[in-house]
Amino acid sequence: MASEEASLRALESLMTEFFHNCTTNERKREIEELLNNFAQQIGAWRFCLYFLSSTRNDYVMMYSLTVFENLINKMWLGVPSQDKMEIRSCLPKLLLAHHKTLPYFIRNKLCKVIVDIGRQDWPMFYHDFFTNILQLIQSPVTTPLGLIMLKTTSEELACPREDLSVARKEELRKLLLEQVQTVLGLLTGILESIWDKHSATAATPPPSPTSGESGDLLSSLLQSPSAAKLLNQPIPILDTDSEYICSLALECLAHLFSWIPLSTSITPSLLTTIFHFARFGCDTRARKMSSVNGSSHNALLGQERGRLGVLAMACINELMSKNCVPMEFEEYLLRMFQQTFYLLQKITKENNAHTVKSRLEELDESYIEKFTDFLRLFVSVHLRRIESYSQFPVVEFLALLFKYTFHQPTHEGYFSCLDIWTLFLDYLTSKIKSRLADKEAVLNRYEDALVLLLTEVLNRIQFRYNQAQLEELDDETLDDDQQTEWQRYLRQSLEVVAKVMELLPTHAFSTLFPVLQDNLEVYLGLQQFVVTSGTGHRLNITAENDCRRLHCSLRDLSSLLQAVGRLAEYFTGDVFAARFNDALTVVERLVKVTLYGSQIKLYNIETAVPSVLKPDLIDVVLTVSPAVPRHAQSLAALQAYSHWLAQFYSEVHRQNPEQFISLVSTALEAITPLISCKVQEKLLLSACHLLVSLATTVRPVFLISIPAVQKVFNRITDTSAQRLPDKAQVLVCRALSNVLLLPWPNLPESEQQWAVRSTNHASLVSALTRDYRQLKATASLPQRKVQLEDTKVIIHQTLSVLEDIVESVSGESTKSRQICYQSLQESVQVSLALFPAFIHQSDVTDEMLSFFLTLFQGLRVQMGVPFTEQIIQTFLNMFTREQLAESILHEGSTGCRVVEKFLKILQVVVQEPGQVFKPFLPSVISLCMEQVYPIIAERSSPDVKAELFELLFRVLHHNWRYFFKSSVLASVQRGVAEEQMENEAQFSAIMQAFGQSFLQPDIHLFKQNLFYLETLNTKQKLYHKKIFRTTMLFQFVNVLLQVLVHKSHDLLQEEIGIATYNMASVDFDGFYSAFLPEFLASCDGVDSNQKNVLGRNFKMDRDLPSFTQNVHRLVNDLRYYRLCNDSLPPGTVKL
Repeated sequence: MASEEASLRALESLMTEFFHNCTTNERKREIEELLNNFAQQIGAWRFCLYFLSSTRNDYVMMYSLTVFENLINKMWLGVPSQDKMEIRSCLPKLLLAHHKTLPYFIRNKLCKVIVDIGRQDWPMFYHDFFTNILQLIQSPVTTPLGLIMLKTTSEELACPREDLSVARKEELRKLLLEQVQTVLGLLTGILESIWDKHSATAATPPPSPTSGESGDLLSSLLQSPSAAKLLNQPIPILDTDSEYICSLALECLAHLFSWIPLSTSITPSLLTTIFHFARFGCDTRARKMSSVNGSSHNALLGQERGRLGVLAMACINELMSKNCVPMEFEEYLLRMFQQTFYLLQKITKENNAHTVKSRLEELDESYIEKFTDFLRLFVSVHLRRIESYSQFPVVEFLALLFKYTFHQPTHEGYFSCLDIWTLFLDYLTSKIKSRLADKEAVLNRYEDALVLLLTEVLNRIQFRYNQAQLEELDDETLDDDQQTEWQRYLRQSLEVVAKVMELLPTHAFSTLFPVLQDNLEVYLGLQQFVVTSGTGHRLNITAENDCRRLHCSLRDLSSLLQAVGRLAEYFTGDVFAARFNDALTVVERLVKVTLYGSQIKLYNIETAVPSVLKPDLIDVVLTVSPAVPRHAQSLAALQAYSHWLAQFYSEVHRQNPEQFISLVSTALEAITPLISCKVQEKLLLSACHLLVSLATTVRPVFLISIPAVQKVFNRITDTSAQRLPDKAQVLVCRALSNVLLLPWPNLPESEQQWAVRSTNHASLVSALTRDYRQLKATASLPQRKVQLEDTKVIIHQTLSVLEDIVESVSGESTKSRQICYQSLQESVQVSLALFPAFIHQSDVTDEMLSFFLTLFQGLRVQMGVPFTEQIIQTFLNMFTREQLAESILHEGSTGCRVVEKFLKILQVVVQEPGQVFKPFLPSVISLCMEQVYPIIAERSSPDVKAELFELLFRVLHHNWRYFFKSSVLASVQRGVAEEQMENEAQFSAIMQAFGQSFLQPDIHLFKQNLFYLETLNTKQKLYHKKIFRTTMLFQFVNVLLQVLVHKSHDLLQEEIGIATYNMASVDFDGFYSAFLPEFLASCDGVDSNQKNVLGRNFKMDRDLPSFTQNVHRLVNDLRYYRLCNDSLPPGTVKL
């Protein structure tokens, strides 16, 4: 005993030293090593048992329990059975003796250690493990302890970690399922008895506005007066012990519901009891009492009561989240919904003392979150099931959801509710599409609710109705989706508006347009307040109140313009004629507003505001140009209607197109003054985008003859004019190029005027590339630094424009691409001549290769074979092994990007059908395998790898006959084509590279390459080819199994399992008779008996689900055996 006593004192001293502030890290490492060595000793647990019963030091107790945990989970197999019996007997006794005095975290850890023993030994060697837990629960003194043990058992045994064999996991789940009915009965009894006991003793509360509320809705929901009466009982006031037991019981239920299947074991009385406790969350009286009485104890009591409500809702949501509902459980589900909607009615009920919002503000935030989760699950998982029940009033439910949504106390709560409405609208839309015959009946049922929703959502985005809340939203900080809180708010709201528009177009339009009209009147009326002064125009509105009203109106106009733009898609297609007048009204207003903004130059107007105005108001609205966002929004909204304009054009181009011509001409009059360096960039870009849409989507034949467009042409081609910012320059050049290149709609080929347009396009490109083409003469001469920078700027500016022009015609007609290439031909040849001179300037090479990649993707046919060959050969000559190494290893990300783009160009080349580029295949493969691959193979960085393997995949996929020459005659004669193999060495090298990539940690590359192999097998029967079958098949299977065993790519378990099956299925006999025994024989860390068990458990199934199950079982059990064997003491004899 002396030695145990001395050891305990030493351990306490070490622990105190370890956690002392002054202890150095080095000393901590020494103590840690000492403690680890002590824990590894055989029999250390005896000391720990003594420590646990004799110390009050938390650190010592925690350490002792960790020693037990390690012993049970990692070394249990090697512990003598007598010792096991002693441990199984002593630890529960220790728990029973001290559970009331131990700190909760020590008590919970001790429970976990005892449950770990049960996980290993129940029922064979620890037959009373579960019986003991049930007895603890049934004895009033130990009920809390029993519930903690039960929850820990559910957590550790129902969903065990991987340190058990699959057979044991299945056995444990089966054993637990047998106990479910008993356990649920016990938990129901506990909750019911506490509720009944306190209900009976609760004093009758004074009549309050919230008690006894059984309106018509409640009766219709519950279908029985007795159920309504039951739910209207006053909520009992529980003592602290009872609340603690109830919270433990509800936590147990929540975890049990997460894994047990829905069945009649979950009885109606249990569900009703859970709902009784869910009422605690919406009982505001308890909170009031606690705040009135003022003591911290009462406040805590109020919080605990709220927590019971949160835990009860967690139980309900666990049941709700199960999509698979047995027939016999559907009635229970209906009852659950009825009871939950009673609660929803309760928390959204208005009376004299409360508004709905103030009631929701009083409730626990977690309770509101759980309730919102319930509503989401109801709509997304169960609505289609419940809607058909005549006794479930869906429309009344929507009325409650409406109140709940628009009285949410937080923005996040409101966003979550909007998500629920989006789910509902999606459900309604898909229901109507699948039952078109009932469309009117369905819409009539929900029409009032939808119109109400639309009106309220529109009000919520307007400062006129909701200024206080909207001003709280942050409009500066970007979230992960690159949008501000205000932008997210607006986007989610507009999605709801758009979905209602899809269902009720007429209502939606008649609700939105008058509101837009009101704000437009304010905007259009600003002209009368513009005064001219010596410095320019200024807005003569100075009163603070007027400024605020203008601020609100302009913000609302911006939001409503976005709303109108978002709805553009619902005016085109089949409904074009039916909704033509509405759309025309919108477009005419947008054109008018845009022209007005440009003419009175609101974007340049200065404003005078009194210094008393809040700084944020100055920031948001009346900065130098208050109307820029509004003007930009009107341009963006008009751009959204470009598809409608295109359809309008196709309908009227033959007869009286005057109205259309007037619309487009006016729009262009509004745009062209904005295409200037003096205009703010946001507005300039909006104007450019609208010009691009008119040129690309609408394509009117008269566009080129409009003076405004000719003015833009002259500005862009005038070398003396100041160049626009890069983005704007690219967009304007794209628009002008498209005006000349894209075929006019509704006209035959003979009327397209290609000759004139071709000449004009050539002169446009010639003007844009004048400086660039002059570089050719000086390319080979050495350049000074300043001169080099100027040259780089010219290259960047020209290639960004040319690349964009090519990209915009890549999907167009042959004629458009021909004209485009003719205009660009000289610039392309200049680029090729410049390329060698800039090979060591990776930023320039990057831009040049981007340009060539776009050319290859869009114009390779037009470039012709000889010139394409010349380009490829130039590149192959330039990218030597040394140059590749320099780019990849020494030039960082830009150098890698250069090589990636080069490989992308080769991807385009090797995909080309026909024989034209086949002569390049040997040199492409040689470049990949002999030059690029050796440089990147051993690098951990993923740079270049994805592009290289995609190129190798394209080489195989599009050039299969380069490797396998199948003879039709041979396949007819033998029934199966056993192809003649060519270029075998190259094929093997490529496969070897794929195999190596599976040994590397990059999960994205692994996934990509596995997909490539599977695709080659699906399309070309890769795994069946003789060379693969005989020399590579089982090497790949081996690698995939090893990856699963090492858990290095666990996210891809399913894909790896399927690929393994597809490979093994080529030769199941070989897999079972040769590969599997060899694989097991080569496994280290397991003995021969364990290998035999692993082999026996792998059933010879040949279907995919069973095979993959066997693979995962093999992997799990192999890891489990290794874990057990690693933790056995040296020299242990295994039987």
